[in-house]
Amino acid sequence: MSGRPCTVRFRIGKAAVPQARAYVVRILGEWRLGQVSEPAALVTSELVTNAIVHARGIGEYIELGLARRKRALLLEVSDSYSWAQPELRKPGPEETHGRGLLLVDALSEAWGVREREGAGKTVWVRLTL
Repeated sequence: MSGRPCTVRFRIGKAAVPQARAYVVRILGEWRLGQVSEPAALVTSELVTNAIVHARGIGEYIELGLARRKRALLLEVSDSYSWAQPELRKPGPEETHGRGLLLVDALSEAWGVREREGAGKTVWVRLTL
């Protein structure tokens, strides 16, 4: 179980969501962290989907990073769009969108956003191991 930090790029598009989920599940299996693969895959889906739908930037790719810390898994999704930051909101019962970050918030120990060097932002999530 190496747990060595890793980063992979996905071309922006609908195919990135299942590709990113599969990558996370595979890496966590290699790291013997299968107990967090389900919540990590769900969080990955939400963050990658948000990057594809909302991040209109200068790049063609998003980056997904994974790192193991002492008692946590750090998952990051980076894009090239820095003008609109994700925000937690409570959609009404009739709204069909806007629940992704509620799921991320419920599943994670903590999450946040930071600016990237150059253009863009990174949304990070810490999942308890």
